[in-house]
Amino acid sequence: MQESTERFRTTHTGSLPRPESLVKTMFAKEEGVPVEPRALADAIAAAVRQCVAKQVEAGIDVVNDGEMSKPSYATYVKDRLEGFGGTSHPLQYQDLVDFPELARRVFGDPGRARRKTPGCNAPVRAGTGDDAKSDTANLRAALTATPAHAGFLTAASPGLVSLFFHNGYYPTHAAYLDAIAAAMQPEYEAIVGDGFILQLDCPDLAMGRHIQFAHLDLPGFRAMARLHVAALNRAVANLPPERMRLHLCWGNYEGPHHYDVPLADILDIVLEARPAGLSFEAANPRHAHEYTVFDEVKLPPGKVLIPGVIESKSNFIEHPELIAQRIGRYAERVGRENVVAGGDCGFGTWVGQAAVDPGVVWAKLAAMAEGARIATRRFWR
Repeated sequence: MQESTERFRTTHTGSLPRPESLVKTMFAKEEGVPVEPRALADAIAAAVRQCVAKQVEAGIDVVNDGEMSKPSYATYVKDRLEGFGGTSHPLQYQDLVDFPELARRVFGDPGRARRKTPGCNAPVRAGTGDDAKSDTANLRAALTATPAHAGFLTAASPGLVSLFFHNGYYPTHAAYLDAIAAAMQPEYEAIVGDGFILQLDCPDLAMGRHIQFAHLDLPGFRAMARLHVAALNRAVANLPPERMRLHLCWGNYEGPHHYDVPLADILDIVLEARPAGLSFEAANPRHAHEYTVFDEVKLPPGKVLIPGVIESKSNFIEHPELIAQRIGRYAERVGRENVVAGGDCGFGTWVGQAAVDPGVVWAKLAAMAEGARIATRRFWR
């Protein structure tokens, strides 16, 4: 179960700072430089142990592997699935078109500039490797020192894969989604089957509005979002909703975001997804006001909100009192037991990305834990 009981629990979105040595090795791997597999596996396992220990020290209740094994939360699938040997198609961000100098800065980020997104040019199928099992084994080993903590692992949703990897093979977008869903299903089931919460990353349901489907009007985008949710639901049909959560994101980059689709325009569709938990950006300046949506929208039974109460692109360390207030806004609207404190997005979305100083990341997480304690004193005592 993902609810808060007796106190507000804390978690985060997924990616966390990677050791510099691991960053260099993964950069080399992405560029095609031969890397000794055993040495890389050992480095990843050590980084996961260190990452979990730091999360526990910061006061996080539901921890993960920091995505240490992945070049990014999205592009890792090229190494796990078959069918991606085509040409990359650079993504166009509608909000950055208006600000070309800023666009050059955003896309010049060392991690973003190195990401590899080959197009789909053959049938999409699950690969023969056991990378998901390696992820679960690394997290389980790291959690042996802290068995009281719950663990989660992230995975790209079918819609997210379709956003980053251009379809040059399937006759329709729906057929492409179906193939991705079938190929990703074993990874989803491996994570839950090994005892962890599955987080499905779904920026396509929000960020997709101003990137993948910027050419559509709102009704057209909502139709596509429903198509994406339906594909996701098919892929996780065998999994219990309470063992899953969905992350909704408008893009983890410091941009204007003035074309972001409002939460109110997509929330009904997002809530049709099977995962019980809903993680979403709620701290940054473009979306911090949207807690009022839940004055009108009743949270369906069994659903849990994981609003971002700390921002993922700013080196400001949020004051614990502000964090407590943010938690309280949601608790007042949907019930204290249905709120878990989280972050807006990841702190290491791409290998080499360092928008927030690593030391500040851990301080932000500690501030979130303190804010949750403050909010707990107000709502449980």
